[in-house]
Amino acid sequence: MALSVLALVVSSAAWSPAAQAHTGGHRSAVLCQGPSDSTYDPPLTLEARGTRVHTDAQYSCSVAPGRIVSATGSLDGVSPEASCDGQSSPRITEVVKYADGAESLLVYDHGTTTRTLGFLDVMLSGRVVKGRGEGQSARRDVLLAAPKQLPTDCFSSGVRGNSGQAQLEIQP
Repeated sequence: MALSVLALVVSSAAWSPAAQAHTGGHRSAVLCQGPSDSTYDPPLTLEARGTRVHTDAQYSCSVAPGRIVSATGSLDGVSPEASCDGQSSPRITEVVKYADGAESLLVYDHGTTTRTLGFLDVMLSGRVVKGRGEGQSARRDVLLAAPKQLPTDCFSSGVRGNSGQAQLEIQP
């Protein structure tokens, strides 16, 4: 878990505050970070198969220079070929509800999964189709810790869910 937090801190440092300098009717960047919990139906096994994915996230979001608001994210979708080794070609939507009353509807149509030191790094990319950031590109990166279930569950009953630290970037 410490590795995932470190990676998010490093990637956050690379996020340029200058990119969010556009305010007052112009497009501005949004950066959100926080814990993310996912469930899989059917559970993930070694065999790749169509899987429904649901994720709940609790974010802290920088929505303007010096302005941080809390938010919740709810992701739902399907990965046509998901297994314990990762997901491919996900079709996922996310609704982000900000504490200031704004919302964003995001559609992710591309995803990659990489495994590093026992952690899965799942990166989704797409765009904001409605609400705050409409028309802007979006990228969601989550470092998933080793599942709470035994690794041998991939061979038998399957992995039902996973948790990690997520970072959501909406860029002009």
